[in-house]
Amino acid sequence: MAFLRELFQKNFSTFLTMGLLVAVPVLGSASVLGLLYERPTLLQHLAPGQSLLYFLVVGLTMALALTPTTFVAIVTGYYFGWNGLAGMVAAYALAAALGYELARRLDHGKLRAVLHHFPKADAVLAELQSQSWPLIILTRLSPVLPFALMTFVLAIVGVARRRFLVASVLGMLPRSLFFYWLGTKAQDVLALLRDPDEGTLSKLVLVGLIAASLFGLYMVFNRALQRVLRRNVAG
Repeated sequence: MAFLRELFQKNFSTFLTMGLLVAVPVLGSASVLGLLYERPTLLQHLAPGQSLLYFLVVGLTMALALTPTTFVAIVTGYYFGWNGLAGMVAAYALAAALGYELARRLDHGKLRAVLHHFPKADAVLAELQSQSWPLIILTRLSPVLPFALMTFVLAIVGVARRRFLVASVLGMLPRSLFFYWLGTKAQDVLALLRDPDEGTLSKLVLVGLIAASLFGLYMVFNRALQRVLRRNVAG
């Protein structure tokens, strides 16, 4: 109980930011839906410079949690087709990099400083850092874990920058490719955005991705905890 109280008191701004990163994407996607409803041809037949600007903007909005990554993948697939896939991947990388830097600057290492007072929690976190490749990939794989929130969490626990960026892109690809493909096949992008998991195939893919992510994360966390416990017993 003392651990939780100190953790919250010394990291109030961090937890507030995490809460906003969950809530803001809902408002952002609703705003974009309204804009596309009023101007359905807004993103059609863009010039190369306009396309570049689009990918820069969505990279920024994903980093700031203004638009969900699944939402952006569907929109980009619908309006750009497969020609826009490289730009979408680059936008994901940009969003991950910007989100990582923002999180590190907001937290200033406060969370890790608090955890140093609680050796067991700090030891588990250090063990997770040693398994950061599967940890990052599995968090990115799940379509229900918010992109910006996970970026923030992984950054403040101290995952190495380069590893974080590479694993983030790799982990995002399976679910992003699926939603991108849905966008390329959509007849009505607004209807798809309102219900992206419509259809049996979509539901099966979503359930599979969520199950794989949760099971994998359970194994990673359990392995880290078991290693810490074995070291404590040996000590």
